[in-house]
Amino acid sequence: MTTFDDREQAFEAKFAHDEEVQFRVQARCNKLLGLWAAEKLGKSGSEAEAYAKTVVTADFEEAGHEDVVRKVAADLEGQVSADDIRRKMAELLQAAKDQVLADAG
Repeated sequence: MTTFDDREQAFEAKFAHDEEVQFRVQARCNKLLGLWAAEKLGKSGSEAEAYAKTVVTADFEEAGHEDVVRKVAADLEGQVSADDIRRKMAELLQAAKDQVLADAG
């Protein structure tokens, strides 16, 4: 194998790894958002965990994060605005990244 082939494989491996980490960070962020929303709905324990899983799976409906925002906004029925949910997601994204990187390390 040539040096070019080795570098190409290394870049592809790094890209795949980075994409996997980003996916895990977003899923963790959605879970944290789900736990936050569950608390607002008066859920705790296993009920809150189950609700958080529904928020994570809602992200698979379409590209982007608006599917999650719509689900949580509908579930909270006007208790929190969609903009507040987006702000909370942005806030939780860093916490999710920190958690995923700590789990990997």
